[in-house]
Amino acid sequence: MIERYSISAPAPALKERFRADIPEFYTPRYNAYPTQLLPVITGSSPQGLSLFYWGRPPKAAGNKPLSERIVNLKLENLLGKPMLQKTLFKNRCIVPADGFYCWKKIGKKSFVPHRLVTDQPVFSMAGFWEEFEDEDGTMLHTFTLITTAANELVATVTDRMPVILTAESEQIWLGPETDPVVLLGQLLTYPAARMNMYTVSPRILDTRIDAPSLIIPTPPADQHGNLTLFD
Repeated sequence: MIERYSISAPAPALKERFRADIPEFYTPRYNAYPTQLLPVITGSSPQGLSLFYWGRPPKAAGNKPLSERIVNLKLENLLGKPMLQKTLFKNRCIVPADGFYCWKKIGKKSFVPHRLVTDQPVFSMAGFWEEFEDEDGTMLHTFTLITTAANELVATVTDRMPVILTAESEQIWLGPETDPVVLLGQLLTYPAARMNMYTVSPRILDTRIDAPSLIIPTPPADQHGNLTLFD
């Protein structure tokens, strides 16, 4: 499961990369996590950035485990299910990012955080969005990331990764295309040769911390801050 990522690029870099207006509300995130309002670009409004909740807003998510907040959808669950595709493909979106985090298990209860980056300084992750009305009658918008099996590099840390799009494939994903075969053809596993990774501080586990230091390479340490020699 992908439950943390970063979008730390400045607004001008996002504007140039996505050819979209970046509103003043945009704030770089070094530790983006579910239930936060985060930037997305939708197929219905590709000219600008929007803020949607990842998974569910805090009040709606409550104490539900991450799996029940619909933060990820496996690509395999879309394959061979035309009705599911028809529903989800109505509301396609991309999620701007410049890295995502995974945890490598090195012991029964010990994990080391890693940050994964690509050859694109800023990239997009494929997703879809939904609209629902909360108990107060307020309309809310949420998004879910589509994940796929990990490539050779990511597989050394975890078995899943987000579907990362190229500039060309994201145009098709956001465009008016409705053919499921064409749309599914954009959801490929990003090549390992075009990615890199490094260990980061275990402080990434603390959702209260959102600082530039989180994306700086750090000697491998488990979630308790204990240095390891697993590499």
